[in-house]
Formats: sequence, structure tokens, C-alpha cells
Amino acid sequence: MTASSTKRYAKLSSAACAALISLAAPALAGELPPGFSRVRDVAPGVIQEMRYAGPNNFTGARVPGYRAAQCWLRMDAARALAAAQAEAHARGFDLVVYDCYRPVRAVAAFMEWSRSPDEQTKRAYYPNVEKGALFAQGYIAAQSTHSTGLAVDIGVKGWDFGAPFDFFDRRSWTAAHVRGAAHMHRARLVALMRRHGFENYPREWWHFVFKAEENPQSYDAVIE
Repeated sequence: MTASSTKRYAKLSSAACAALISLAAPALAGELPPGFSRVRDVAPGVIQEMRYAGPNNFTGARVPGYRAAQCWLRMDAARALAAAQAEAHARGFDLVVYDCYRPVRAVAAFMEWSRSPDEQTKRAYYPNVEKGALFAQGYIAAQSTHSTGLAVDIGVKGWDFGAPFDFFDRRSWTAAHVRGAAHMHRARLVALMRRHGFENYPREWWHFVFKAEENPQSYDAVIE
């Protein structure tokens, strides 16, 4: 980004943060949005490593809206994930989730983070991309399908995918050339999830969206 475009982005994103939260459906903290389920109740075999509930993520801190390390999804997506896990387990492996439902305030926090001067996590998460360009290059979304409860960030316990979760780089693109078994692992995960109604986002091998309906509602319920 140029200096002028960065200034424009800062002004726009401040307004966008407020707009995102105001448009999200309200909900009490800890209360599931309507039609949602805790994945542990539907698919207890899915391993949960909820990265934004602690500091092990690209912001370097627990993200607002995550007061508990719990995976929430809309019920139809949770049931589809349960079916994917059942198939995976029968084939000798288990799924691990890194993020599921994401409160709208967390998306707004990502926008605020992108404008801060702190780059302590750059080497680990975005070594080849300017921090202010992460939105423009499609690595972080200003409006996330995660907030609808239909998206999940997922991997397989013990599998090498050639790049870690939330590594913002071309190496994380699903079709990127990666070494060893990583390419096969990506293809197997995409095929498994597709069989159960999830489509992959091409710039993130870990990101899948359950195709349920057009224009689903976003929510801002705090996870606790």
C-alpha cells in the first residue's frame, strides 16, 4: 500500500469496525446464537485447539470475544463436521479445529490490529507480506463467514501441510507447490471436507465454508 492508501484504509476501517458490530445480531455473552451448537456436544472426537482464545495466534494475544476455547458452529455445519470426523476416524486420523464461529468484535479487532505499529509476530505469521496489506491480499477478511457459524479452520492431528495455520504467504495457498507429503495431505483434507458439504478457500489450506444458504446472519455473541 502507498502512504495515501494506508491513510484512507485507516479511516475506512475505523468506520467499518463500528459498522460491523452494529449490524451483527445481538446476543448475551456465553449464549449460543439461534440454531448454533457447541461442537463438543455434536462431534466430541474433533480435537479443539482454538488459537484465538490464547496468545498463540498472529495477533500475539487473546482475541476479543474469545473468553473460552470452544468451537461453536451452526447446527447444520456442526453435523456435517461430525460426519467428516467420523469418516476421518474410520480412515485412521482425526480432525483438529483452530477456529470456528468468530464473534464480529473479533473481526473488528483484527482490523484494529492491522493498523497498529507492533510487528512482533511478523516473522512467524507474515514474513513476506506488509501488515497493512493483509486485508487487500485476502488473508484476513473485513467481513468473515466465521461470524455466521458456517466456516471452520481445520487440519489433521499429526499431518504436515507444508505451512502452519494462519501463515499468511503464498505457501499456504491450497494449490501451492509444497514438499513431501504436504501436497497429498491438502488434497485429502479438501476431498474429505467437500464430501461433507464444505468448500475450501484457495488462499488458505485450512479454511472451509459449509454451503448452506445465501447471505447468512452474522453474530457477535462472546464465546464463554
